[in-house]
Order: sequence, then structure tokens, then C-alpha cells
Amino acid sequence: VSEGDLSQQVPVRSRDELGELARSFNKMNSDLARSVDTRRQMTADIAHELRTPLSVILGHADAVCDGVLPPTVETVEIIRDEASRLEHLINDLRILSLADAGELSLDLKPVSPHILLEEIRQRYAVQANLKQIELQVDASPELPAIALDPGRMTQVLTSILENALRHTP
Repeated sequence: VSEGDLSQQVPVRSRDELGELARSFNKMNSDLARSVDTRRQMTADIAHELRTPLSVILGHADAVCDGVLPPTVETVEIIRDEASRLEHLINDLRILSLADAGELSLDLKPVSPHILLEEIRQRYAVQANLKQIELQVDASPELPAIALDPGRMTQVLTSILENALRHTP
């Protein structure tokens, strides 16, 4: 295990303290292996997500430099939008690292779920309409307020909505 082989399990031969220690060790080892696998997958996902906007930025910049694309406002806007997307992904990565280190602070406030969802719906209504998608909030205005960090919750919900709008017909 100390050399990185997390597939090892300690045989549990008794039901006393040593047996309990062996079970605890095996659980800890399994949890650690799952954590390592999750971290590897997350690293691969992050690399993929960062590569996409970077490829668009470099492709458009090279095309402008090579004279294939004219240096129009539209071309610069594409580059700027992808750079902004890249910045957003990097900020998300920073937040993940803070959360992983247990240093992510939350600013809990009472928030109406209906109002929060409606604000997010309004923010993405135009983008959804362009794809002929109608966004609806199916939450009662009478729902009680819940304690949450509105900024973090908005970040989570907008990330889900952005991915849905980007990756689904």
C-alpha cells in the first residue's frame, strides 16, 4: 500500500480489536483507491474541458495570422468568448481546489428556491430561446426559504444549465 498498490486487502481473521483494525484498514484503503480514481478522472475531464476553448482560440488566432480568416469583430468576439470560457473553467478549478482543501467558505443566507430558480431562468431565457428551448420553473412560490450560499448555488445551477444548453439539441 505504501508503494501505491491500493488493491491490497488485509485478511480479517477475527472479530476482536485486530479484526476491527483490519476491516477499518481495508475500508480506508478502498476509500483511498476510489478517491485516486475519482481524482484521475477529474483531471482528465478538466484537461478535456480546458483543451476545447484553447483549441478554438489558437485555431482562430492562427487563421487570422495566416490570412485564412479576416480580422473582423466577429472573429475577435469568438476569441474573446472562448478566452472568457477558459477563464471561467480556471476559476472553477480554483474553487474545486479550495473545496478539496476544506477552505471553501460558504455565505449561508435564507433564499427562496422559487426566486433563485426564476432569476437563473431569466438569465438563460434568451440563450435557450435561440435554441428553441423554453425554460420553465416548476417550483411553488410558497416554498419556504432555505439556508444556502446563493452565489455558490447559482454557480452550480448555471453550470448544469450551460452544459445542458451547450451539449443537447
